[in-house]
Amino acid sequence: MKHLRLALLAVAALALVVIGWIVLGPGPLSFAGGSRVALSDYKGADPTGAPAGLKNAGLIARGEYLARAADCEACHSLKGAAPFSGGLAFNLPFGTLYSPNITPDNETGIGRWSDADFLKAIHQGIAPDGTRLYPAFPYAAYTMMTDADALAIKAYLFSLPAVRAPMPADTLAFPFNQRWLMAFWSAFFNPDRRFEPNTAQSPEWNRGAYLAEALAHCGECHTPRNLPQALDNRRKFAGAVAAGWKAYNITQDKDSGIGSWNDETLAHFLSAGHAAGYGTASGPMGEAVDKSLRYLAPEDIKAIAVYLRSVPPISDPALPAPKAAPAPVSPRAGVAQAKAGGGAIFAGACASCHGWTGASPILSYATFTGSRAVNDPSARNVAQAIVWGVTRQTADGPVTMPAFGHAYSDVEIAAVANYVTARFGAAPSSITAAQVAELRRQASQ
Repeated sequence: MKHLRLALLAVAALALVVIGWIVLGPGPLSFAGGSRVALSDYKGADPTGAPAGLKNAGLIARGEYLARAADCEACHSLKGAAPFSGGLAFNLPFGTLYSPNITPDNETGIGRWSDADFLKAIHQGIAPDGTRLYPAFPYAAYTMMTDADALAIKAYLFSLPAVRAPMPADTLAFPFNQRWLMAFWSAFFNPDRRFEPNTAQSPEWNRGAYLAEALAHCGECHTPRNLPQALDNRRKFAGAVAAGWKAYNITQDKDSGIGSWNDETLAHFLSAGHAAGYGTASGPMGEAVDKSLRYLAPEDIKAIAVYLRSVPPISDPALPAPKAAPAPVSPRAGVAQAKAGGGAIFAGACASCHGWTGASPILSYATFTGSRAVNDPSARNVAQAIVWGVTRQTADGPVTMPAFGHAYSDVEIAAVANYVTARFGAAPSSITAAQVAELRRQASQ
């Protein structure tokens, strides 16, 4: 009996250590060290609010800019419906969650919300009736947003047309449908504290940190999650999966991250979603660029780049350094086999736009050479792009790749995805039809 008690105590102690290791993990800004102070005590330029060009603009104009920076539209808009009217489905392993209507409709939106109600939702993840919000709404990031910026966003949202759009019922399985459990999640993983500038860093770094963390919530997609589905900041920005797409490593690792990118390349990718020799953003990242980042002032884009440059490198051994050399001109060279019919599909549906060398003869956005997605042996994003297509509203004009999800079977999509990585990437993939089917299920639509 004594030995049993000792064993149970040892197991309990080990469990406490594991729980403590998870719960007491670093915050999103801990990697930078230095001393953080309350915003009111910071002696540098205020890193919050709208950029200098909008400092004297009206509240709604500043709120529109900040709502763009916070990427509100992407999650609260369904294709073909009114912006911000909600209804976007998030397909999770334990059910489907729908984004709410945040237009000022009194019945189905947020028209009756007071300033205090809005701040409580933004900072604590609690609706006016006390309902706990799921962290699919990134309040653990938005909690760093100042009251003034949050209320500017509210003013902008309340200036929009009210749209009656009831939210579909969530279909989460038990116990995930028990919203009250989010109180415990928040107690551990939402600090409910506003942004604190780092006195050891430059004003530009602090501005970039505020934009990337409190508003753009980059970590929500690019940082892996721990067992309770909070961000694992021990692997900050090392890459994760979001809505079925791979959000790639954006640490300073030279092979699997963005450590080899120069400042101009990084800034251009953030503002345009494309960088020659490195690829084009698609999926959720393409949407983030088109609905959010491309509207930011150049100095804000530069500040985000400065902040990203400070994130320590984390290597992802699953991602090889991208292949920079083009493929052979001849379609009969470069890949030893047709990859189960993928070569024939590529010839018929893809080669005219993407080219046999990977350098598009039509549009630089369609070039494969150097693309992170094409050099990802999981072929996840290549398959997603084939299934759903790519629709971008870039600064250079519309960019569209047709969706082939209805034209080809999962077997055929897997075959052409594997052909693309084998011909144009650094390492071939072996994605299966079953994995393609699962990617279809995961994508938020």
